[in-house]
Amino acid sequence: MSHWTVHRKGGPGGPAYAAVSVEQKVYYFGGYCGGNTGQTEVHIFNTVTLRWEKLTTATTGLVREGHTAVLVEDTVFIWGGKRNGRYYNILYAFDVDAHRWFQPRVSGTVPKMKYHSACVLEKVIFIHGGYTIMIGLTNVMYTLDTSTMVWSLINTRGTPPYGLYGHSATIIGTKMFVFGGYEEFHGVYNSIRVFDTETNDWMRTPSAQPLPEGRCWHSAITYNGELYIFGGCNDDQTFNDVWKFSPETFSWKKVEPKGKGPCPMKHMCCCIVGDRIILFGGKKRVKTISNELFILDLFSPSLKTLCKLAVIQYALDQSELAHNIRWELAAVTTK
Repeated sequence: MSHWTVHRKGGPGGPAYAAVSVEQKVYYFGGYCGGNTGQTEVHIFNTVTLRWEKLTTATTGLVREGHTAVLVEDTVFIWGGKRNGRYYNILYAFDVDAHRWFQPRVSGTVPKMKYHSACVLEKVIFIHGGYTIMIGLTNVMYTLDTSTMVWSLINTRGTPPYGLYGHSATIIGTKMFVFGGYEEFHGVYNSIRVFDTETNDWMRTPSAQPLPEGRCWHSAITYNGELYIFGGCNDDQTFNDVWKFSPETFSWKKVEPKGKGPCPMKHMCCCIVGDRIILFGGKKRVKTISNELFILDLFSPSLKTLCKLAVIQYALDQSELAHNIRWELAAVTTK
């Protein structure tokens, strides 16, 4: 049984971050509250100490929201996004070892979409869908081979999804699973579309039941060969539900964790660290931005974790506990 085990306040706050996990840390880039100084803000959350660290490194024009970030070896690649109404198609990179920004030299056919999705398979980044100023919503697919730094427009086969934005694209094996998103004439989607990265085919897929409600601006991660989605919104409501999709059976299952999780939220950042999902930030339906962080243990938490939760919930005496246990309790409860 999955369980919400950590709830922290006091992070940088806001929606539209992009994030990657590196070992026991999660790196957050940009976002709605990125500032207007011509620099980008990088915030690091340590999942062991449950503490934030802020890095500020100068890179002209990188302050933005609605961008994507993917990790290839020890480098984070940032693409797209907007700032003050201007949209970007310049690629930036961040060295997670040296904490250094640089701008790679690229060639080929550079995409121009915004509100797109991005995922990575080995050293190839896939950019799908989004919105372009010239043609509106699009369903095209681009790749960036980070070993050669060449952009390519992919000639796909089969029937692609309609032009989308606010969708998610997640790699499982050698296939990309696209879920949700908004399409101009059909509204929000709740279907799964599958793209084979080896053959460049959009595959015919069976219908899955039950289905999550249609949504966009949700979060998605993959763990143990399965897809997890959280939150998002449609025209009528914002969600805080968790769903799991199995590619083997092509079926959805609603996950109902114990404990108190986030309120209905869109634009949250979602990363996987070990067997825990780290959810942060976002925006509520009433446009209130959040600085809260939640951790979801996908499997039943250990007896030690359950005992610590009981000590906190019932305000039990900690004076006789071991020093390391008291330290862990303080990490969870102290700003």
